[in-house]
Amino acid sequence: MKKIIFILVGVLLVIIGLIIYLKVVNRDYVTPKENLTVISDTFENGEILPVQYTGYGEDISPNIELGSIDPKGKSIAIIMDDLDAPIGVLNHWVIWNIPAKYMSIPSGVERKTIVESLDGAIQGMNGYGGKHYYRGPKPPSGTHRYIFKVYVLDKMLSIDEDSKKRDLQKAIEGHILQYGTIEANVSHSNK
Repeated sequence: MKKIIFILVGVLLVIIGLIIYLKVVNRDYVTPKENLTVISDTFENGEILPVQYTGYGEDISPNIELGSIDPKGKSIAIIMDDLDAPIGVLNHWVIWNIPAKYMSIPSGVERKTIVESLDGAIQGMNGYGGKHYYRGPKPPSGTHRYIFKVYVLDKMLSIDEDSKKRDLQKAIEGHILQYGTIEANVSHSNK
């Protein structure tokens, strides 16, 4: 009996440790004020993301349209997170070094680490399977909120292509000229 209790306590401690680790890894290191307009032809802010942009459909990234970009802007970075994952925030997409000339980022960004169609932008490792591309929402139950965080930076970044969300956020700290967000909802029942 003591052995079973010992094993259960051990498993519980591992689970608690994993949850704490994931919360630390997925927390935001930078929280700038919003000063950039971000919209999409695909969905309205706070509305339902069409199924083709989810893991239930074609699993392609939606288009992102930006308002006026600061003339000092050199590059754009995007982070997309699930705000309602059971383990806390779960990262679905990180991309950086999109040249600032792209005020319109098309839907369906290719599933490659180096994105030639965006002049060599880099997709790092997401927290949803460790892939180097957009992973569309696919909540296991209920409705989840997904946020696209867009950063206009004063430089191109020199970070490893295997960088994750926290690495990207640490690298952009002190280099953010503009920041904006757009949110979408995805329901498990709307698949």
